[in-house]
Amino acid sequence: MDFTPTEEQAAARDLAARIFGDLATPERLAAAETGSDPELWKALCAAGLVGAVEELGLLGLVLLLEEQGRTTAQVPFASTCVYGLLAVTAHGSAEQRERLLPGIGDGSVVVCGAFPAQGGVRVVRAVRASAQGELTGTVPVVPWLRDATHVLVADEHGELWLTPITDATHVEPVELTAPWSAGRLTLDGAAAERLGATEAHADGPTPAHADVRVTAYADILATARTAFAGLQAGVCAGSLARAVAHTNTREQFGRPLATRQAVQLRAADAYMDIEAIRVTAYEAAWRRDAGLPYATHALTAAWWAAEAGRRVVDTGQHLHGGAGADVEHPVHRHFLWGRQLDGYLGCGAEVLQELGELIVSEEAQP
Repeated sequence: MDFTPTEEQAAARDLAARIFGDLATPERLAAAETGSDPELWKALCAAGLVGAVEELGLLGLVLLLEEQGRTTAQVPFASTCVYGLLAVTAHGSAEQRERLLPGIGDGSVVVCGAFPAQGGVRVVRAVRASAQGELTGTVPVVPWLRDATHVLVADEHGELWLTPITDATHVEPVELTAPWSAGRLTLDGAAAERLGATEAHADGPTPAHADVRVTAYADILATARTAFAGLQAGVCAGSLARAVAHTNTREQFGRPLATRQAVQLRAADAYMDIEAIRVTAYEAAWRRDAGLPYATHALTAAWWAAEAGRRVVDTGQHLHGGAGADVEHPVHRHFLWGRQLDGYLGCGAEVLQELGELIVSEEAQP
């Protein structure tokens, strides 16, 4: 395994870091409130970063999402790339790829996913699809739904459907812990088109990472887990960086807080947790790009992102002392994102249970 970024991946990561650093400032984030930043989204798309993910692969996307997480930039970057670009690239037909990918790349098509990045087959799917491809049902919470033009929906059988936001798709705003522009999705006979591994790429070569034994739902679920784990690595790194800066400048009894052993140990534990989140996300992404099985690795990354990510953002807030309790302080935004990602990925105990069940089922196979 070699997680060293290619020249293209490194260049894209550095460009993303500059754009997020310049535009995702605390002042702009505060002004956006619970919505997204359309100007930042335009800048990312104009720079070609969304469209580039098709070539950069999942590992490249994880690198980009780390940079988003460092600044908690409010744009539907992970959502559109996972549930839109990578889903269509891997499982769409040639016609779907030709029609949808250019719009996703230039930002005119924004996609969100109407299924959580956790739970596997245990998640109750409340959406039904008719023989004509019309969807009916309600999904209580869909992150970035208020920004989306299209929604990737999993029906009760685990089939995937892409539906545009129309009069038959009702969107009601929902506020989450993190400002992810979420909404409640109600489908009332909404027209949709199917995505699926069984008929995808029948008229073209199968991508190197596509495993015909793996359903489209399972593949995109594992992709989402890996990508959002990468996002959590960035959120945690940004939180710790703020804590380090604060403890180096904040003095107590004539000495910086950073000189206290208890502070150093707490920060060191957080650093090791971040590295664990990062390396497990890198491994899962690398395996997908290399065409290797990666479902258990994605779950491992999700567990670290949920369990360790919660610890890190708690630490970042605690090391700020009283300032960390200020909801307007920038570190509080990292705390909210870290907690939201913990819940979105399924919380540590739930993910660990699913990981154990998957390992047992794989060992039982001949």
